[in-house]
Amino acid sequence: MSWPILSVVTFLPLAGVLFILLLRGGDEHAARNARWVALWTTLITFATSLLLLWHFDPSLAEFQFVEKQPWLGGATAYHMGLDGISLPLVILTTFLMPICIIASWRAIEKRVQEYMIAFLVLETLMVGTFSALDLVLFYLFFEGGLIPMFLIIGVWGGPRRVYASFKFFLFTLLGSVLMLLAIMAMYWAAGTTDIPTLMKHGFSPELQKWAWLAFFASFAVKLPMWPVHTWLPDAHVEAPTAGSVILAAILLKMGGYGFLRFSLPMFPLASHDFAPLVFTLSVVAIIYTSLVALVQEDMKKLIAYSSVAHMGFVTMGIFAVNTQGVAGGMFQMLSHGIVSAALFLCVGVVYDRMHTREIAAYGGLVNRMPVYAVIFMVFTLANVGLPGTSGFVGEFLSLLGTFKVNPWVAGLATLGVILSAAYALWLCRKIIFGKLEKPELAGIRDLDYREIICLAPLVVLTIIFGVYPKPVLDLSAASVAQLVENYARALQAVTP
Repeated sequence: MSWPILSVVTFLPLAGVLFILLLRGGDEHAARNARWVALWTTLITFATSLLLLWHFDPSLAEFQFVEKQPWLGGATAYHMGLDGISLPLVILTTFLMPICIIASWRAIEKRVQEYMIAFLVLETLMVGTFSALDLVLFYLFFEGGLIPMFLIIGVWGGPRRVYASFKFFLFTLLGSVLMLLAIMAMYWAAGTTDIPTLMKHGFSPELQKWAWLAFFASFAVKLPMWPVHTWLPDAHVEAPTAGSVILAAILLKMGGYGFLRFSLPMFPLASHDFAPLVFTLSVVAIIYTSLVALVQEDMKKLIAYSSVAHMGFVTMGIFAVNTQGVAGGMFQMLSHGIVSAALFLCVGVVYDRMHTREIAAYGGLVNRMPVYAVIFMVFTLANVGLPGTSGFVGEFLSLLGTFKVNPWVAGLATLGVILSAAYALWLCRKIIFGKLEKPELAGIRDLDYREIICLAPLVVLTIIFGVYPKPVLDLSAASVAQLVENYARALQAVTP
């Protein structure tokens, strides 16, 4: 395309920020206008991002929509582009942002303008992270996303929001400092920070090992993997509903994306050597966090622990490094982005009405909220990985890819599927079914139009991708095939 569409999609939300900053008038008037500006900005950004999808050629493995300008004295460049691995994550980001704005419409009443600005800035930084083709640019976007999320949790969160936001900030920052050191070492070794060039540059085995560990420290915290996952339940519980949606659906995926973009193509020997470590941590995450989820009393905490377990399938599939495993990890990231976002929105619906997330406070909601009960059930079954929902496809492919490499790992991970059914169905039974015994629930109302607008597209996608996953798998097929092929070639080159 002749115009820089990728830069437009990335920086368009900042135009909305400018509009909100220029708003004048009374508090309520300005707040209402800020909501509308944020909604229209995110909708236009999503519509523009669909042009990327329209013009993308899935048969090509190389980067498309490439833009490159010298920057910082020529040492690095403003270099952007998309391939089949990053495009689905960009579309997921732009798709979920309008839903987050609609979900926050009534829930956020104080500092509405600042809240909307934080979300729009966050959108630019997230899209930039998935689009950057220069290490320095990637690092700026990747780390920049911490700041608006820190504010969203710390200002608009629950009672322990300050503790949760600082814990989130410090955990993620600590891992990223190590990644910055690795970026410097790679620049000194290769003489460039250009990501496509670095993918072809054969780093020495020694540098690969240390750089892999440094990148792993950052991505493992972001994903998060066991045992550096402890910030996630706190951040989810304290974050506002839309904050939890973005945290689970997009920010966690940056870790998985990092493994696919950096760890496997740039450090193939180290990835092969450390694969047993990743498999071990993934299996522990899947089983341990599923057991922890079984004893939770807070709905958000239960879903947060289930996210850690589902991300275990992603890392397991990615480090199997075969077509099924990587495609499964990729699909699982997208599916989890849709399903976990929807589950947090469902929790937000009842929290707005009852102002509690305690599981014990609910029961028998099907009697008063039949539409909500059906929608909650769909997402619960997708979270379990029921065939016919998007959750099944990603888990099945990840397990299939892992089984080819290590049947024991795949066998143990399958226990996690059984445990996820146990906690997810238990949660559904406790909240939705049974008698409506608690008098305070007698007047609870079903979903309104605004909530249905948020949840209906997610229901449709969950079922369509479960029955017909081909469009998603085809989008990333060429890039995944090239990644697996280059990885195998790099290993063959050093194997006598």
